[in-house]
Amino acid sequence: MRIDYDPEAMDAGAFYKLLTAVVVPRPIAWVSTLAGDGQTANLAPHSFFTVACTEPPIVQFTSVGRKDSLRNVEATGEFVVNFAPEPLFEQVNATATDFPGDVGEFDAVGVEREPSVRVKPPRVAASPVALECRLHSTLRLGNSTVVFGQVVHAAVREEVVVDGHPEITRMQPLSRLGRNEWGLTSGIRELARIRYQDWEPQG
Repeated sequence: MRIDYDPEAMDAGAFYKLLTAVVVPRPIAWVSTLAGDGQTANLAPHSFFTVACTEPPIVQFTSVGRKDSLRNVEATGEFVVNFAPEPLFEQVNATATDFPGDVGEFDAVGVEREPSVRVKPPRVAASPVALECRLHSTLRLGNSTVVFGQVVHAAVREEVVVDGHPEITRMQPLSRLGRNEWGLTSGIRELARIRYQDWEPQG
């Protein structure tokens, strides 16, 4: 027995809540940008985020509505995706506050910044990973805009790297779930992909 949901018969907000409850967990792009004035540094979490391409390396995040992150990226062509780790949980959540556009979240929330290498928006100093991006393109879909950014520089803190590989238990990623729920790192399992030549029928 299943419960059926028809998006055309439902309020858009209600179906949005359903989608965010079942498309889980969602990684978080903690996006830092500079306003067109070149001074105000914006920082906001976006949980519609993933890798879009590997060659060239392109990541994407979605702005639902026209938020400061989107306006700033359109104005400057640059942004940084900062990794959102568990120890910065409260700060990540606080930067989702709907501050006025002329208020920078770095300063309002008290997030320490550091300069980027290839782009002008600052990085989150305490974040274990930063992906510096230049705008590749945007795609408007209904009430949302997908932002594609080509990664021009990646910076990873050495304390989270084990044998040349960023270790998930050291990075401690946050993820978004439904409602006001957040996911933490626990119960990690490893399972290698099976090559066809090694495939054996199951059961």
